Amino acid sequence: MNRRPVGALPTGLLVLGALYCLLPVSWVLISASKSPGELFTLGTLTPGTGLLENVRELDAYRDGVFWRWMLNSVVYAGGGALLSTLVSAVSGFALAKYRFPGRNLIFNVLIGGILVPSVVLAVPQYLLFSKLGMADTYWAVLLPQILHPYSIYLARVYASAAVPDSLLEAGRIDGASEGRLLWRVGLPLMVPGMVTIFLFQFVAIWNNFLLPFIMLGDDGKFPLTVGLYTLLAAGANQPSLYNLIITGALLSIIPLIALFLTMQRYWRTDLSGGAVKG
Repeated sequence: MNRRPVGALPTGLLVLGALYCLLPVSWVLISASKSPGELFTLGTLTPGTGLLENVRELDAYRDGVFWRWMLNSVVYAGGGALLSTLVSAVSGFALAKYRFPGRNLIFNVLIGGILVPSVVLAVPQYLLFSKLGMADTYWAVLLPQILHPYSIYLARVYASAAVPDSLLEAGRIDGASEGRLLWRVGLPLMVPGMVTIFLFQFVAIWNNFLLPFIMLGDDGKFPLTVGLYTLLAAGANQPSLYNLIITGALLSIIPLIALFLTMQRYWRTDLSGGAVKG
């Protein structure tokens, strides 16, 4: 009887936190359903009747440039997250399972890299890519996202826990090469951790604004973050664009929700048991 209030307090705090996080999403969902006339006249939490019309107008805006921005975001976030996950997994496996000179120094440098804000690196990266003639290209946004110190740190910690040294030694006794051990033993055991890294990187790149804003000048290469920002800037003179901005913001979170719902099944607890059976 005395334990129930203790358990109710954390539950209540979690519920309040969930409501706090869902409130902006609810506002976007409700506001996207309003027509231009309803946006500034109806109450904040009163749904409107213009959602389909807003989607049609957004689709028609500048010959569907919004969908081009959406595709660019998928390319940047999907390609960047995939390459970053692969590089992080291989690097983390090497740092966790091999002893070589300078290993601790490399790891400490990576830890230090976590503390460097990405804002500090954006301008030097632009100057470097501009000198190489790669500014205003897809590579200028993709390449800086591949090497991510925090993802390598996560991969190293996960590889240390999920890949038993005894399993690697058994493979070496059977004559497996180090590359085969990595691809057939190490990476399969690290799949749940790699999924976590992929999701973190995908969301970070999808929401990244500063790097593509600095690197890109052609609005045909803009991701959603920069594209919607240009709409917001134009909305100061054209208030009717605010409905398109809100509708675009609503559509931009749908891929993230779908991705999390699709990939959450890869998070398992008994990791090594299934891999050893295979």
